[in-house]
Amino acid sequence: MYTFTDRNGDSLTLRPEGTASCVRAGIEHGLLHNKIQRLWYMGPMFRHERPQKGRYRQFHQIGVETFGIASADIDAELILMSARFWKALGLDQYVELEINSLGSSDCRKAYRQTLIDYFEQHLDLLDEEAKHRLHLNPLRILDSKNPAMQEMIQQAPRLIDVLDDESKSHFEKLLSILDTAGIAYKINPRLVRGLDYYSKTVFEWVTNKLGAQGTVCAGGRYDGLVKQLGGRETPAAGFAMGIERLLALMEEVNPLNDIAQADIYLVVMGEAAQAWAMQLAEQLREHLPEYQLLLNCGGGSAKSQFKKANQSKARLALIIGEQEMQDNQVSIKFLFEQKQQQMVPVDQLVAFLQKNLKEN
Repeated sequence: MYTFTDRNGDSLTLRPEGTASCVRAGIEHGLLHNKIQRLWYMGPMFRHERPQKGRYRQFHQIGVETFGIASADIDAELILMSARFWKALGLDQYVELEINSLGSSDCRKAYRQTLIDYFEQHLDLLDEEAKHRLHLNPLRILDSKNPAMQEMIQQAPRLIDVLDDESKSHFEKLLSILDTAGIAYKINPRLVRGLDYYSKTVFEWVTNKLGAQGTVCAGGRYDGLVKQLGGRETPAAGFAMGIERLLALMEEVNPLNDIAQADIYLVVMGEAAQAWAMQLAEQLREHLPEYQLLLNCGGGSAKSQFKKANQSKARLALIIGEQEMQDNQVSIKFLFEQKQQQMVPVDQLVAFLQKNLKEN
């Protein structure tokens, strides 16, 4: 955790992530024992180490945690949920799922000693950070990004090759569900978690669009954490993603100035029509909540308003002037399609917009 003494001499501790906090709250309020829980949170977190490019001292994290389900189907549900999230954000083609199994605590302890023995044979290739981790947390050496160590790391013994039968069965069940669901994945034997309470499934969604900071979501099973923090033994799994990292990826693959701000833009001609146009805009927002509507505010000539409409990437411009207000109809202009401008009565407007916005 990020603990320091402030200028007043008070000791402050800032949370580095949300899982442990979520578990403590669950234990304190009796939410976990003999119960199934699906929980989520969002909030600021803080990292102690020097922030690298693309990272911040304070960042914001979305987390999902599940408790009380030991089977592989909940691991799969978490992965499917995150996959649906990428699709909703338009990022699905820019991220790749990597997955691994850490097995049980017993086989991981045996593997830990095997790793230490292997790395001690290659001490001359370890950097200072790896040497520091060798007896404290050797699994984290597998996650090193040091190019000079990659060949040696690739030759290290693999935990996935020595899984116990129960962990192997769990992993195979998970992969079978993902295959059936059509979720592409890459088994990465070097994907690890450094803390002892993790077990079995670990996964990351990674991208090659953000340089070395390529992980945009990380998750897995942590069946040992509830007991470690004072509760009863409880199976648990979850994932977390940093909002700043997501925004960086979205900006990288689809710069903000290229993102459509609206589906519909209301052009208002004359002050007399402004109040009526505003009322109509609210009615359309109520009946068409799935579409974004921008109402021109601040006046301006027809030319300047259509320039704003084009900049918003809206597909349709609704033109309202005093004549349209008197006739209770709206003029529709297709901004990026070769279609004739037309007049539509207000009582037919919602149906017209639904039909034309669904096309293409």
